[in-house]
Amino acid sequence: MPGPTSSLSSRRRKDLTRRLWSNNPGLDVVHSHAAGIDVGGREHYVAIAAPVPEPVQRFGCFTADLHRLARWLQEHGVRTVAMQSTGVYWIPLYDVLESYGLEVFLVNARDTKNLPGRKSDVQESQWLLKLHTYGLLRNSFRPASEIRVLRAYWRQRDTQVKAAGHCIQRMQKALAQMNVQLATVISDLAGETGQRILRAIVAGERNPEKLATLRDQRIRASEEEIVHSLHGNWRPELLFQLRQELALYDFYQQQIKECDQELQKQLQTLPTPTGRLTPEQKPPRRGKKRPQGNAPRFGLAAELERITGVDLTRIDGVDVMTVQTVISEVGLDMNRWPTEAHFASWLGLCPHNEVSGGKVLKRNTRKVVNRAATALRTAASTLRRSRTYLGAQYRRWVSRLGPPKAVTAMAHRLAVLFYRMLKFGQEYTDRGEAYYEQRHREQQVRSLQKRAAQLGFQVVAVGATE
Repeated sequence: MPGPTSSLSSRRRKDLTRRLWSNNPGLDVVHSHAAGIDVGGREHYVAIAAPVPEPVQRFGCFTADLHRLARWLQEHGVRTVAMQSTGVYWIPLYDVLESYGLEVFLVNARDTKNLPGRKSDVQESQWLLKLHTYGLLRNSFRPASEIRVLRAYWRQRDTQVKAAGHCIQRMQKALAQMNVQLATVISDLAGETGQRILRAIVAGERNPEKLATLRDQRIRASEEEIVHSLHGNWRPELLFQLRQELALYDFYQQQIKECDQELQKQLQTLPTPTGRLTPEQKPPRRGKKRPQGNAPRFGLAAELERITGVDLTRIDGVDVMTVQTVISEVGLDMNRWPTEAHFASWLGLCPHNEVSGGKVLKRNTRKVVNRAATALRTAASTLRRSRTYLGAQYRRWVSRLGPPKAVTAMAHRLAVLFYRMLKFGQEYTDRGEAYYEQRHREQQVRSLQKRAAQLGFQVVAVGATE
């Protein structure tokens, strides 16, 4: 005997099945006064669960439309909103909703994968509402407003530094096309010697002997080597490119200087934490680290130590640029992550085990695009020749795991140190390479003794007397 739905079309049966599932999900309601927003570049679709004639509304992207959207949510008793992080279109909407006192959940699009057939903007907003109502979405991390300002300045500065680097590369290309092999005898065209010679060439000087006298006394290349490298074919079109690239490089340097000024002003507005050790109470340092060529020209290290209460550059492999990058991305409050393991996992520096049938299929780390994790990985890779505790540990991991996994493991180690220092105010003190090697030897001896005892033997040191 045919059932009650046998005469329905296939599409009607699918719609009825979805409706029955969505009305009876078998889950507890976590956010009863919720809304879901499908964010777009031109319009936003908002879905609420209130009993109104039209529970899904479409709003424009202009500022007046965003304020009207927020007031409409407040009129219907909405307290929390879930939306995806779509490009940068969510940022103005997030700020407006936050200013109206609404709790905004910024969720990852991977966590909101829709069911087959739910592809329209209206259905997407309803699906977000459904997931958020039953607490199935995780709120993404967004630092405090003052940290966001700091991050904007630092990211803009990083963009200008990279653009200046591209100018240097194009200048090297123009010189190479003229067979002026200056880049082969000096390490960096952006240094003092390179800049003096380049500006003299642009000013019209072609005599290699006169150009070589502009070298700095600290470089390794001799004056004769520089003279030989400056013989070339001075083609006018390539000199024109060199002149324009040098002017563009100077422009980017001015932009970087302006970013440094704004960055310094923003750092000065951040408060000094209480209950931390004063510089006189801290253990002495082994020595100051040499700042990078692209580091800000003001006292960035002192400002970072003031706002954090600890000197994060004491960690081996970590310089002031790495500290500034991590602070700009994660902020100063570590209470957002319950433990150091949560912090490392958020950075994507922990294995992401995929288990099926009781077996671990993959142990790879999650694919996370995070500037802080990238900075920590870069800092970890510099420890290969470091004669410190972390350097010895890194070399041990390289021999056992290989370079890629060793970099990830050491970046995880650095993230843990950052977490402990920022949250508990602990100071890092290097115990040295010899201390690590001694600890590793003692561990190996204990392991051998335990293994020998299991096999009925006893380990005796060479030369030991009874």
